[in-house]
Amino acid sequence: LVSVPACCSARYNLALLAFFGFFLLYALRVNLSVALVDMVEPNTSLAKNTTSNVCPEHSSTINVPRNTTGEKYSWDADTQGWILGSFFYGYIVTQIPGGYLASKIGGKLLLGFGVFGTSVFTLLTPLAANLGVGYLIAVRALEGLGEGVTFPAMHSMWSSWAPPLERSKLLSISYAGAQLGTVVSLPLSGLICYYMNWVYVFYIFGALGVLWFFFWMWLVSDTPETHRSISHAEREYILSSLKDQLSTQKSVPWRPILESLPLWAIVVAHFSYNWTFYTLLTLLPTYMKEILRFDAQENGFLSALPYFGCWLCIILSGQIADYLREKQNLSTVCVRKCFTLIGMIGPAVFLVAAGFIGCNYALAVAFVTISTTLGGFCTSGYSINHLDIAPSYAGILLGITNSFATIPGMVGPVIAKNLTHNNTVGEWQTVFYIAASINLFGAIFFALFASGEVQDWAVSGYHLHRN
Repeated sequence: LVSVPACCSARYNLALLAFFGFFLLYALRVNLSVALVDMVEPNTSLAKNTTSNVCPEHSSTINVPRNTTGEKYSWDADTQGWILGSFFYGYIVTQIPGGYLASKIGGKLLLGFGVFGTSVFTLLTPLAANLGVGYLIAVRALEGLGEGVTFPAMHSMWSSWAPPLERSKLLSISYAGAQLGTVVSLPLSGLICYYMNWVYVFYIFGALGVLWFFFWMWLVSDTPETHRSISHAEREYILSSLKDQLSTQKSVPWRPILESLPLWAIVVAHFSYNWTFYTLLTLLPTYMKEILRFDAQENGFLSALPYFGCWLCIILSGQIADYLREKQNLSTVCVRKCFTLIGMIGPAVFLVAAGFIGCNYALAVAFVTISTTLGGFCTSGYSINHLDIAPSYAGILLGITNSFATIPGMVGPVIAKNLTHNNTVGEWQTVFYIAASINLFGAIFFALFASGEVQDWAVSGYHLHRN
């Protein structure tokens, strides 16, 4: 089995286009958190007295006259919470149907229209905000519906495109776009709000998403067999590397899937990891502002720093994981378990540490950054383990685990907000403790029950043996 060079190959082109797709999806997802600050009338958000006075104030920024032409709305904190959370209510609905549909009609159309739909609804966001808060919540939930199909669709495509020993590399490239999208769009949305007007945050990213859609539909195909310009050598290389791994049967073996312990190991790990991830994503700016008392302008860049670290870590760990499997002959399950343990216990340790350093601002940022960066190891850990245990049904499995893993996005920030009513350091330590212990549990559960082998129910002849 001769490996085919990566440069300019169809599979790496797919990874690159997917990278930009996920970059835009996350930019479209987080831009509202930044724009919302500008959309709300200053006096309707939190009263001044909630800031804890543990740490000294250190904003020394010169006030630049900023653009204030954008419309302002009087939404209280609860309403803002609903607006930010509404995305996940749409997102959770389409996970499993997305995986199922991808196995039927292919991931290309599903992922393409997922991004296209999300972009169109983003373009409609300013209009919806003008019509009223109900419309805005509806548009955000519809964006969630569109984004819900994208990860299962991508997993489904990789099941026909990624040779087993290049899985970590290819998947980590395509999904790392999500982290970089967070990194770029947090500060960039802030700058757009600052110098232009918040409506352009939605117009610019929405238009880019529509543009990406045309490239995707033109350049990508569902399988190596149907690709227009793939080389004969590469097609043979991919197909022969996957020949014993895929199932030809049309029906989905739902019962054995749901009874599969290795799948539940991924579910628990995915849920636990996302608890920390979403808690930080939504509340880090608050922690920096209310506890460490740092100005929001600097905040945009510092809030993005952890995700930049995570992005680098995802790309590097994907290379390392495949190197260990190919050259050092480590078993797949060993690599997946080790990477998951590093990617979940590391963040837990540094997160707890971040709660204990008082007002040392530099250390707080460093610890949170290290915590999120180490989480990048999980992409080559539990995150692509679906493809190891059942390549044919990877999209459906991801739909299942991602449904569970979306719950922390809905619940985590709400619980954290309820625990930090007085914004004391002690309250925040509790939030970090909870996240860390959930992470620890997930890591141990995965290490005990995960598998690296294709499961019996995921291969063609399975039903014949049963009957």
